[in-house]
Amino acid sequence: MPADATPDPYTDPLAFGQRLQLLRTRRGMTREQLGGLMGRTGSWVKAVETGRLKTPKLHMVLRFAELLRVRDLSELTGDQSVRVDLFAGPGHPRLPAVQAAVNAFPLLADSARAPSARHIRARLARAWQARHEAPNHRDVIGVLLPDLIRDAQRAVRQSDRATDRRAAQAALSEVYSLAQFFVAYQPDAALLWRVAERGMIAAQESEDPHTIGVAAWLAAQAHRDSGPSHFDAADAVTSDALAYLTPLLPDASTEVRAIAGALTFEAGYTAARRAEKGTAWRYWDQARDMAAKLPADYFHPVTSFGRAIMGAHAVTVAVELHAGGESVRQAAAADAVPIPSRPRRARHRIEEARAYQLDGQPDVALDTLARAHESAPETIRYNGYAKRIVLEEAESKYPARRQRASALAVKLGLLAA
Repeated sequence: MPADATPDPYTDPLAFGQRLQLLRTRRGMTREQLGGLMGRTGSWVKAVETGRLKTPKLHMVLRFAELLRVRDLSELTGDQSVRVDLFAGPGHPRLPAVQAAVNAFPLLADSARAPSARHIRARLARAWQARHEAPNHRDVIGVLLPDLIRDAQRAVRQSDRATDRRAAQAALSEVYSLAQFFVAYQPDAALLWRVAERGMIAAQESEDPHTIGVAAWLAAQAHRDSGPSHFDAADAVTSDALAYLTPLLPDASTEVRAIAGALTFEAGYTAARRAEKGTAWRYWDQARDMAAKLPADYFHPVTSFGRAIMGAHAVTVAVELHAGGESVRQAAAADAVPIPSRPRRARHRIEEARAYQLDGQPDVALDTLARAHESAPETIRYNGYAKRIVLEEAESKYPARRQRASALAVKLGLLAA
């Protein structure tokens, strides 16, 4: 390797502090930013990076991994003997079929007749319903996606009239939206971005406000989940989408008003990740007011936005702001309203577990993760926050807690039975 080349923390035998510094800079974070998120100072981060402080304990290493969104702990620790995926799973068995359908772009006309956009939308509606009802939603939508992707692409290619083509593009964009839920946390980041970008392109071609809003909502999430250096891009997508939708809201459909509400909360979510407390809660307040104007039982099929989700969103804001007591208070209030989606309910349980962990209640956090596993095992299996809590408590000095955490770790595939 040339003397002036940047070392690769995945292949070179670097110390923990060197790996931490490289991964931090690749995420575009300053020492002060990382230190603040860790509850420490920038000088403390510098001391860890330069080796003046020894490698932190496991719970701190897991927190670093969470904030830096590393693929597995060995990227940070250098220990290849124990590989633990945090923010990516091992790859779903149906991933290759979905990859093939996304990556294929037939240029020649085929003999198969494309179904109508209405027919594709009816299949999409059944797919979304099945996803919300399934404990393992990737098993369900992984079966449906390859044919949906091919048929939606075919419908666009075979559309002759402009109105038919726009309708087909709207359906194709929603198919990509469904696909993004499948490929999230799968070991193929490039595929996620292809799906997000193609969904946005198809949405723009459709000229449909709701479709554009959904694509923007998913694109903003993809940017935010890529780390702090992408927060500005997430904000830009959200801001542009809201600027486009807001003038339409007085006469808009329920679906358009709901996606505007979902985007408003996304702006607050990103602000919370920036530790901007006032801005985060201000957007949450605005989103809550927008939800209150929707029908009482309304639940958006893609974003889960509606009155029922605002309590869960409040927990997320408080957790991202690292406010343990407030997180627990919001969790207690949120439980009064059931969430009509198994995977989304499981995601909420994980956020509640983070709240209890922040508040120094690890036993309640483990109980809450067990409830998440009951609701939707696949959701917790792919969630890095849940894995961090389980692994941390599997090292607890209290035998009963350690045993419970280890049993849950076995269920998640983190430890051998």
